[in-house]
Amino acid sequence: MNFENWINENVKKTKKISSINQDYYKKYDIKRGLRNADGTGVIVGFTKLGSVIGYDYVNGEKVPTDGKLFYRDKSINELTKSNLQFGFERTIYLLLFGVLPSEKDLKIFNDLLDKYRKLPDGFTENMILKIPSRNVMNKIQRSILVLYSHDDNPDSVDIQETVLKSIKLIAKFPTIMAYGYQAKAHNFDNKSLFIHSPKSGIGTARNILHMIRNDNKFSKLEAETLELLLILHAEHGGGNNSAFATHVVSSSGTDIYSAISAAVGSLKGPKHGGANKKVKMMIEDIKENSNYENIDELKEYLFKILKGETSNENKLIYGMGHAVYTKTDPRAEILKVKAKELAISNNKLKEYQLYADIEKLTKEIFKEINGENFEICANIDLYSGFVYELLNISEDIFTPIFAVARVGSWCSHRIEQLINDKKIIRPAYMSITNNEKPEN
Repeated sequence: MNFENWINENVKKTKKISSINQDYYKKYDIKRGLRNADGTGVIVGFTKLGSVIGYDYVNGEKVPTDGKLFYRDKSINELTKSNLQFGFERTIYLLLFGVLPSEKDLKIFNDLLDKYRKLPDGFTENMILKIPSRNVMNKIQRSILVLYSHDDNPDSVDIQETVLKSIKLIAKFPTIMAYGYQAKAHNFDNKSLFIHSPKSGIGTARNILHMIRNDNKFSKLEAETLELLLILHAEHGGGNNSAFATHVVSSSGTDIYSAISAAVGSLKGPKHGGANKKVKMMIEDIKENSNYENIDELKEYLFKILKGETSNENKLIYGMGHAVYTKTDPRAEILKVKAKELAISNNKLKEYQLYADIEKLTKEIFKEINGENFEICANIDLYSGFVYELLNISEDIFTPIFAVARVGSWCSHRIEQLINDKKIIRPAYMSITNNEKPEN
């Protein structure tokens, strides 16, 4: 029997029986993607962790406004305006405990993170090096689940224990990510294997650069830039896909390792954490197929992207637009400044200008298409991939570094779920019979 033909024939049956009349979604007011008709998210709970503001309501109508982002009660601008060293640790402390740490508390918190950065005995060799993965996010996800076996009381949902487990996970994430990357590079890219132990007293951002670089060397500007990226990625409300996945899985009462692993799986998706890779692919296509230094020709090529006349099958200008932000994404505004500074130091100002031109021209194009009142903004992904490149960070760990930044938020969302909402999250799906008659 030709099994491939048999599978192909049966897959046709699966596709047919799984297809649903798309008109039903509008007819029955189905909230696809848990979105309202105006694109806003369906409210399913409360959070004190983050506030994402991209529009106001005036007389019942959604009105675009400059974007604002708050972690607890602190604006992202406030969190990134001062000395950045240990800024990420201050941010995670804020998410976990609700206030910025005193110098004494920050020292204790950093000491705790340093204490737990190393992996259990034999873990690096047996879990990471002997079982490498082509995808570092996959390696992180599997490693988290294995940490369950190294916990004496892994199923506890006690809040004190959950906080300590959270700190341990936050500490170990950069190490798992760095070693997973080194194993991938060695086994699949034929590169030399370098395993550097994490160092005490230098913080998360500097430890990442220390562990992923073969020579351990990095500049102050590079360390500050990565620190900034970690802060900007640390939290984005409860409605983003990975945070919501944490709430959903935690609501079942399961362990922290299962919940955080689910969040990593969510972030791995190209519609969530992998968006900066899409930007990079688009940039490479633009460079290859257009005279991008000519502003008129670049604008013409962006029109072609939207018309589907390029290799970009989704007809999207990646890095532009956001589910919440309308006029501006505050993270992109902050990162854009640092991107230019880093570009100047790397003699890459011409390339930076391409990103800035894409942002400017896309806004013009959408106003021409949809009218002067239409607002679209650059999101953080437009500049984050470029910044990673300037930092000489491999594309393999663009999204894993995002995960390192976000794990403290996921743990904090889990704590909110455990404390406040004892019901398992269980939305409804309307059943459709074989002859496609929805059952109310």
